[in-house]
Amino acid sequence: MKEKSILIDLSILKNVNCGLGQVALNYGYYFRDIYEKKDNEQIYLLLPKRFVGQFGNKVKYITAKKLYRVFPWLIFKKFDVWHAIHQLSRYTPYCRKYLLTIHDFNFCYEKKGNKIKKYLSKIQEKVNRADKIVCISKFAKQDTEKFIQTKGKEISVIYNGVERIDLQPSAKPKQEILEPYFFSIGEIKEKKNFHVLLDIMKLMPEKHLYIAGNYNTEYANKIRKTIEQESIKNVTLLGIISQEEKVWLYQHCEAFVFPSLFEGFGLPVVEAMLFKKPVISSSNTSLKEICDQHATFFPEDFNPEESKKRILNTIATHNTNREVSENAYQYALSFSYKKHMEEYLEIYDSLL
Repeated sequence: MKEKSILIDLSILKNVNCGLGQVALNYGYYFRDIYEKKDNEQIYLLLPKRFVGQFGNKVKYITAKKLYRVFPWLIFKKFDVWHAIHQLSRYTPYCRKYLLTIHDFNFCYEKKGNKIKKYLSKIQEKVNRADKIVCISKFAKQDTEKFIQTKGKEISVIYNGVERIDLQPSAKPKQEILEPYFFSIGEIKEKKNFHVLLDIMKLMPEKHLYIAGNYNTEYANKIRKTIEQESIKNVTLLGIISQEEKVWLYQHCEAFVFPSLFEGFGLPVVEAMLFKKPVISSSNTSLKEICDQHATFFPEDFNPEESKKRILNTIATHNTNREVSENAYQYALSFSYKKHMEEYLEIYDSLL
C-alpha cells in the first residue's frame, strides 16, 4: 500500500513565544510524546532549522526556508495533505488536499481601510484553495462566514488545545508582588481593553493588579501615563514574563480578570481555570462561548462599581463553594491537546 504523506506547517515556531508559536510547540510535543504512527502514514513537520529533530523519530522534518515560500515545489515531494495551522502562513501548499485552520478576524475590528482588504484578500485566496476549513471556535466560524466567501465549503470547529501549565514548575517574579492581587495577561494593545481595569482598581485600594505582557506599545504608554497622573498605586505592568513566572502568578492570584474585546479563542481564561481560580471576563467575541458557565462576566459598559461587585462576589462564591472551582477545572481539562490532535488526525484520514 502506498504511503500517505501529511505535512503540518509549524513554521510559526520562529516566534515560539507568541500564542500561535505555543500552539505549534504543543503540536510537536504531541507527536513526540503521544502520537502512534500508522504503517501507511508519514507525518512531516515544516519548521525552523533549530527545531529539526526535537519532536522525536515518529515524524520527518523539513526545514522552513524562504525559498520554499516562492517555489513550494522545491520541497522534495508533493504531499497528500498539507495542514496550515493558522490563516496567515506565508507558505503556499504543494499538495493534493489542503486543510486550513482559521483563528480569528480581529484585524477587521482593529484595522481600517486597505489593511483590512489586504488581509482579507490573503485569507480568501487560502480559503479558495482549501479542501477543508477548521475554525478554533464557533465565533471564529461565524466571522469566517461573515467576512469570507466560503462558496459552500464545510467548516468544522475544533477548539484549541490548552497546555497543562498547572503541572509545570513555577518561579516567583523578580519584581515585588503584593498580595492579595488580581492577575491578567496579554500583549498591551487596545483590543485587550486593560485600561478599563484602572477605574475598577481605584475602588479596591487594598487589592493589587498585575498585568503581564509586552508593554512596548503606544497603548501601554497611555496606561502608564494614566497610572502616574491619577496616582493609581495598585496597578503594575510587569512586561514580558517567563513561563515559570506566569505559572506562579496564576497559582497565587486571588482572581483572574480579562476584559479583552477581541479573541478568537481566549486561552488565558481556560489556563486560569486549570489553577481553580475565579475568572471574571468580558463576554465579547469568543469569550462567552469559551468560558461557558464557568466565569463571571463584566457588565457590557465595564461600570467600575458593578465590576467591583461582580469580582468580589465571584471570589466569595469560589471561597465558600469549592464545587464551583472544581467544575471549572474539569471543564478546562476538556481542552486537551490529545483530544485536539485526535480530531485533526480524523480529518487528515478523511482527506487521504
